[in-house]
Amino acid sequence: MTHPSDERAYFFKIDTTVKKIRNALQKRFNEAGFDLTVDQWVVIDHLHKHAGASQNVLSEMTTKDAPTITRIIDLLVKKNLVERRMDGDDRRKFNIFLTPSGDLLFEQALPLVQEIRRQGWGSLSHDDYAHFVRIMDSIYQNFSE
Repeated sequence: MTHPSDERAYFFKIDTTVKKIRNALQKRFNEAGFDLTVDQWVVIDHLHKHAGASQNVLSEMTTKDAPTITRIIDLLVKKNLVERRMDGDDRRKFNIFLTPSGDLLFEQALPLVQEIRRQGWGSLSHDDYAHFVRIMDSIYQNFSE
């Protein structure tokens, strides 16, 4: 007996959907004149919620490898959107914070992000969202064990 996933490449459906969302968001950033990539937005969004996170923690939260997160942070530092501050307990470790310019960009970009989220969700219900999260969490956990 075959398993339902044998004939359905659900990962392809997930990947193409994520790419479509990322492209739509990048287009909106460009149209609004923001010098910002989706990956940079993801880091700014996490720093808004978790000010002072270390690069390692940001790497885990964003599921990006260490070299990628370092490159993104370096670019955001050059744009004066984030700053590195030496950790008070461990001088080898830096904590990352949004600058006032980074906070402002977050506030300006958030409505565009919310608009894209609403567009993507369309007329789906709260129950649809609950099912979606449950399914995605299950798939995620299946690869985390």
